[in-house]
Amino acid sequence: MIVITYGNDIIKNTYDTLAASDISKYLNANMDVAIKPNLVVPCPASDGATTHPEVVEGIILFLNDFGIKSIKIIESSWVGDDTKRAYKYCGYEELSQKYNVPLIDLKSDSFAAYKSGGYEIAICDEAMNTDFLINVPVLKAHCQTRLTCCMKNLKGCIPDSEKRRFHTLGIHKPVAALSKLIKTGYCVIDGICGDLSFEEGGNPVTANRIIAGKDPLLLDSYCAELIGYHPDEIGYISHGRQLGLGEYYSTETEVVELNTQDKPVLDVKRNRVSEKYQRLIEEDAACSACYSSLIYALHRQNGNPRTDGKISIGQGFIGKSGAGLGIGNCTRGFARCVPGCPPKATDILAALG
Repeated sequence: MIVITYGNDIIKNTYDTLAASDISKYLNANMDVAIKPNLVVPCPASDGATTHPEVVEGIILFLNDFGIKSIKIIESSWVGDDTKRAYKYCGYEELSQKYNVPLIDLKSDSFAAYKSGGYEIAICDEAMNTDFLINVPVLKAHCQTRLTCCMKNLKGCIPDSEKRRFHTLGIHKPVAALSKLIKTGYCVIDGICGDLSFEEGGNPVTANRIIAGKDPLLLDSYCAELIGYHPDEIGYISHGRQLGLGEYYSTETEVVELNTQDKPVLDVKRNRVSEKYQRLIEEDAACSACYSSLIYALHRQNGNPRTDGKISIGQGFIGKSGAGLGIGNCTRGFARCVPGCPPKATDILAALG
């Protein structure tokens, strides 16, 4: 079952979406509930990268009316950024004070290792020990995985060292394995104005919709199609299906739409901004934060760098040398290197000429 509500009254629409869904089948008033938004960077939700605090507020109001007493918000921003800073700049400190809901920084949390899909993965204890996890991703593009939504948002539930390791493992299969380990209670997708070019925002596309359902893989397959991809084009979704996480969205899927009079008219096409520049890049196990900075810089420069050869980026270049341009601390051995973990797009722009 998928429930979608359209319109720009975010708090009410989130509440109404949950009220029309089947979440009550899985909740009870004695549960300890953790809400996991996407606060990858300290930027306002209007930039298209982070979960609107109003979406989380709508969830809190619904849970309160249901009788849930124990609610917390958990998150870990991407490598190189500060979760507490993101909580502040994204409007979550006010939300925490208003509803007396604690904000948990998973970067400071303890963790344990679990096995799934041929991997041993470290996962933060707050994410594993809660009775009911509500996953609240942003529907947006990703420069490496094309889509980031429910399944990939769970990457914020692992330590930073594990986030880095995921990229050395090829990102898609470990994300699928992680999604099998973390038991998601329900998903509420912020589809208000996700960026369809970059996971860190800057190019938001207004869609004004809240999407909810129980099954992360089903929802991700549905959202992949919303932005113009077949689910099999998103590696972690196809791997998740192979691991038995669920089935793809189909014409047999029950979809309930509310406020259809406010349904936005969108020309939804493939947005392959990052793919346009792949011919310029030699990538080996690059982290998302680093890679997206490079893509953003190339996009700003219209893909015409004044540099010889391909641009090297990723952990696979640690300890190696090269005559060309390297991006990030992993390419310190290169003749020209833009340092940082991740480097700033402005510094990359300067290096690109």
